[in-house]
Amino acid sequence: MRFAKTLTPIAVAVGAFLALAPLASRADTVVKIGFAAPLTGPNANYGKDLEDGVKMALDDAKAQGVKINGQPVSFELVSEDDQADPRVGVQVAQKLVDEGVSVVVGHFNSGTTIPASELYEKAGIPDIDPAATNPTISGRGFKNIFMVISSDAQNAGTAGVYAVETTKAKHIAVIDDRTAFGQGEADEFVKAVKAHGGSIVDREYTTNQATDFKTQLTNIKAKNPDLIFVGALNPQAAGIMKQMTQLGIKAQFVGGGGVKDVDFIKLAGDSAEGAMAWEYGRPLDSTPVGSKFAERFKQKFGVDVLSYAPFGYDAAWAAIKAMQAAGSTKPDDYRPKLQSISFDGITGHIAFNADGSLKNGSSTMYQVKKGQFVTVVTKGGS
Repeated sequence: MRFAKTLTPIAVAVGAFLALAPLASRADTVVKIGFAAPLTGPNANYGKDLEDGVKMALDDAKAQGVKINGQPVSFELVSEDDQADPRVGVQVAQKLVDEGVSVVVGHFNSGTTIPASELYEKAGIPDIDPAATNPTISGRGFKNIFMVISSDAQNAGTAGVYAVETTKAKHIAVIDDRTAFGQGEADEFVKAVKAHGGSIVDREYTTNQATDFKTQLTNIKAKNPDLIFVGALNPQAAGIMKQMTQLGIKAQFVGGGGVKDVDFIKLAGDSAEGAMAWEYGRPLDSTPVGSKFAERFKQKFGVDVLSYAPFGYDAAWAAIKAMQAAGSTKPDDYRPKLQSISFDGITGHIAFNADGSLKNGSSTMYQVKKGQFVTVVTKGGS
């Protein structure tokens, strides 16, 4: 009896350990979701907007109790600041690879996405692009690149066709900032204009750091254009619009992606009135799911959606849904499911072409009226 009694504490401890063992086995599997975008510098507002969209997706997945292969998972966001710098972009891409992320949502700029995606391709990690739009991104035959946003060929190409066939512009000038994004948009716009019988009377170049555009605009003014297409983000786009007014240029201003936000109107001031901008995707308020997303986003983060948060949200969910379908978080296992995925997202229907580009992407033209961007027309989509 004394022998049995001396074993009782040990037996209790062992029993307690065995009782806890099943709980430990049910602990959530941690799945690392990589993210990269400019979180400091001039493009930080876009990067933060994008990151918040991804955060919202992961929080929603947690709230829904998402399981993969029947097991509970915990999604951990690993964010890196690429500073909108291609060199830094490559460095943070390597950090994400070394961190062992299962997928990357990023980057924001085409100039950083293009070189960074080469590292993801070599590492075999899918990169779901929510914002960068240069056609080169999906044009290299990579099996690990997917875009939930329309490319410049679709967005700026649509703008070019509209300029010729609907706006009926006869003399069109173009100015871009020579970044992979700005030049890519300008190239696709020019290609579409020429393909539809339009005339490009002048093409000028600036940089994404410039503040004075009077030399380029003076050259353009001499050609007497009736429409000027601008491939640049703010504040360059707003500066061009403002200086067009100062120089007495009456041509219609048409911006590509990244122009339609409150900063453009603030920076351009009264000059912004009448400016047009072609943006990727459909208006958030055009569908109940988009309106609800905007409402929830404002409640969660205390600010309105700037531009790209819905694309970040859809990119994250594309990865989650593919992992669920494959029953695995390993890229080699879920990549085939990602290639064939099809679901309705916040930004529209999400499905990919063979090269990873978005199927049936849409574009929307907005115009500044009474100090606010209003929807004019949406083209494409499904």
